[in-house]
Amino acid sequence: MSTRPRISARISAISESATLAVDAKAKAMKAEGRPVIGFGAGEPDFPTPGYIVEAAIQAAREPRFHKYTPAGGLPELKQAIADKTRRDSGYAVEASQVLVTNGGKQAVYEVFATLLDPGDEVLVVAPYWTTYPEAVKLAGGVQVDVVADESTGYLASVEQLEAARTERTKVLLFVSPSNPTGAVYSREETEAIGRWAAEHGLWVVTDEIYEHLVYGGAEFTSIATAVPELGDRVVILNGVAKTYAMTGWRVGWLIGPSDVVKAATNLQSHATSNVANVSQMAALAAVSGDLSAVAEMRAAFDRRRQTIVRMLNEIPGVFCPEPKGAFYAYPSVKELIGKELRGKRPRSSSELAELILEEAEVAVVPGEAFGTPGYFRLSYALGDDDLVEGVSRMGKLLSEAR
Repeated sequence: MSTRPRISARISAISESATLAVDAKAKAMKAEGRPVIGFGAGEPDFPTPGYIVEAAIQAAREPRFHKYTPAGGLPELKQAIADKTRRDSGYAVEASQVLVTNGGKQAVYEVFATLLDPGDEVLVVAPYWTTYPEAVKLAGGVQVDVVADESTGYLASVEQLEAARTERTKVLLFVSPSNPTGAVYSREETEAIGRWAAEHGLWVVTDEIYEHLVYGGAEFTSIATAVPELGDRVVILNGVAKTYAMTGWRVGWLIGPSDVVKAATNLQSHATSNVANVSQMAALAAVSGDLSAVAEMRAAFDRRRQTIVRMLNEIPGVFCPEPKGAFYAYPSVKELIGKELRGKRPRSSSELAELILEEAEVAVVPGEAFGTPGYFRLSYALGDDDLVEGVSRMGKLLSEAR
């Protein structure tokens, strides 16, 4: 009998997506008849706008879309993404600089696989989205955390980034608006960070998937546009999932210099080939259309954002900075760790989240999943009534902590 491990060390080291795991457990409990309210998944509760669905229906009837198409994406969609990028962020690119991917996650994986050699370091601001560390790890890279907390609204400074930079640093991952915190960097902050990266010859990978979900006086600023001196060392990640309520359609993209896009396209040609053609045509309708449906969803998210922040801050021991973008609240629950609650003393935010799920039937994702224990992430992309009921249940339970 062989004594070799059945699963490779590379794949064994990957963690399950914590957000999807929480969502799956909540849905399983619902299936058992329990009235669970889930704040776990980052998924708009709206249906995909009708004109996008109609475009998909029409595409499904066309025989040419029943066949293989170019691995890097339909030419008309790549051009539409280039046009949309110029329209929304003022960044001019050619269609040849676009790679259409199977959702944003594939774009994340492919950019790090393309840029990193073993030992190359990537600066990542924590709290961070759960997929980034796994993509860096799979590429052989080393993630270096730059921790930001509630005292700065979860924004990292140039000084913090410089303190973390070494001779092995190759990439800065820049995310604004942020998942999980909703933090949004101002234009001035974005420019300062971009100039610092350019000065030190770093690549910047910028995830802009929440670009249209900003609130109040906040403004989305593309670092690629704001800092032209980054030149051909910037790669943009984006997709239709969040803006157009298309999480299940699985269409993302990356935009970058021609050599990077060509190399990533070669990788994709062996991994998955083309994205499903029907989904690509739906995405074409989305990015080519106006943003009126997006504006309606954003107004609802903004209303929910204000409600959830107010309610969370009314819970003793909870502090939640106001998120400026995306659709997440990221409150600190550090003051509640170790307190007695229903006969238990949770020693971590993870244990506290488990207790809330069992006792209040409310699902939240603990901060451990995002690199910063002592916090929760709550998505407010759910109905207003469920939001109020869920936070009320959680607040009632946590008010018992002693």
